[in-house]
Amino acid sequence: MKIGIISDTHDHMDNIKKALKIFKENDVKTIIHAGDFVSPFTWRVFKDFDGEFYGVFGNNDGDKVLLKKMYGERIQPQIREFEINGKRIALMHEPQIVEALAQSGRFDLIVYGHMHEVDIRKVNNTLIINPGEACGWLYGKATVVVLDLESLQPVVISF
Repeated sequence: MKIGIISDTHDHMDNIKKALKIFKENDVKTIIHAGDFVSPFTWRVFKDFDGEFYGVFGNNDGDKVLLKKMYGERIQPQIREFEINGKRIALMHEPQIVEALAQSGRFDLIVYGHMHEVDIRKVNNTLIINPGEACGWLYGKATVVVLDLESLQPVVISF
């Protein structure tokens, strides 16, 4: 099973559409969004995804009440813990406790955002992924990650 990992979309509707196209081309069944959607109207694009969706609020998500209304249970406060196909996943926006969570050994995968730079590494048996920025505003390069959940093999895709 493949999952799409995205973060820091910051209202860039065109790049959200491009990311969803990449996810569709790669047969992604689940999207994990590590926060900073920014405006509730981003739901107009994400709602077309026909699969599971897990998200958390980021520090730039201002209208959390309307975001929650639009996304429903798909978006939660951080830190979010869940399981997909037997893989234990922690999802957050800001990275302050990534290392501690990885050291705990409780998770197979930790996903975070906020830094706008790709970070893929292992700490003990935990894979840590920051997919970089989907908006491309800060560094001029938009990125997402497609992860084979069974093998935990990530692929960074720039667009």
